[in-house]
Amino acid sequence: MTSSSVVEKLAVTRAPSRPRRRGGLPQVGRPGIGWAMPAFLFFGLFALVPLAFGVYLSFTSYEGIRLVPPTWIGLDNWVRLFKDPQVLQSLTVTLILVLLAVVTQTPLSILIGVWAAGNQRGRAIVVAIYFVPLLMSTAAVTVLWASMLDPNFGIPAALPWLFGDGNLLGNQWSALGVIAFIYLWGATPLHTLIYQGAARSIPRTIYQAAEIDGAGTVRQFFSITLPQLRATIVTDVILIVVGTFTTFDLIFILTGGGPNQKTAILPFFMYEQGFQAFDIGYGSAVAIVLVVICGVVSIAMVRLTGFEKMESSQEGV
Repeated sequence: MTSSSVVEKLAVTRAPSRPRRRGGLPQVGRPGIGWAMPAFLFFGLFALVPLAFGVYLSFTSYEGIRLVPPTWIGLDNWVRLFKDPQVLQSLTVTLILVLLAVVTQTPLSILIGVWAAGNQRGRAIVVAIYFVPLLMSTAAVTVLWASMLDPNFGIPAALPWLFGDGNLLGNQWSALGVIAFIYLWGATPLHTLIYQGAARSIPRTIYQAAEIDGAGTVRQFFSITLPQLRATIVTDVILIVVGTFTTFDLIFILTGGGPNQKTAILPFFMYEQGFQAFDIGYGSAVAIVLVVICGVVSIAMVRLTGFEKMESSQEGV
């Protein structure tokens, strides 16, 4: 058998049939459903079962005392929830923080991530320092910033011409600005790491072809880098939105929901109702609302951005 006939035979036997699933994307190289069963079982046991129990508790009156079982009260908690003005205020504050997180973290993470994907001199040292917040817990970071922003001995006390009375956490808008800044400082390195990995997966040959055509760095960024990162951008924005919706420890340690409940986002309000007021049923109703909002927002972003139709072998999508 000649070498050419061997090659032709291998080409015939190894040629993928490219089966396609409903929706048009190929299934080549993707394992069957059996590979995901352990993850599905884990998710069902530790996510779906507690969620179903939370839905049940939202229709009950329960103080969290083991000897006193929950009492079925029907829709009372839900009627109370939709009439509670604190719920609307907490939802408004949550949406403001989500918007601030998306508009600040996304562009900054993309720019630094694309830069970190290069081979500049000294890049490794700068990136190592930049990623330090990833090694610190949110509680430690929040305590650190609370001390640095203390109006008596922190940075505001040293710069009164810039911060006035220095009580940044005593006003709703300045407190929200501080929260958004600390969240930006602590979370951006993680999202930068995601964009760094995605940017490195873009073939160098595309940029070389663009350079031959005379495209500069800015043109390459907007015409090559951003389009190649589109699936990563959608995924990362969903992570930012869901992560901000579920932020709790930062608010709990830094402001405690103050001043006058003006920074109490939905997770903190849920904690107050469930574990401080011992109204587990009402707190469960707030938690279910939070889950529904996060699910609806995530699905809407996937649908509106056309994420399902995106296909890029370079990003593994």
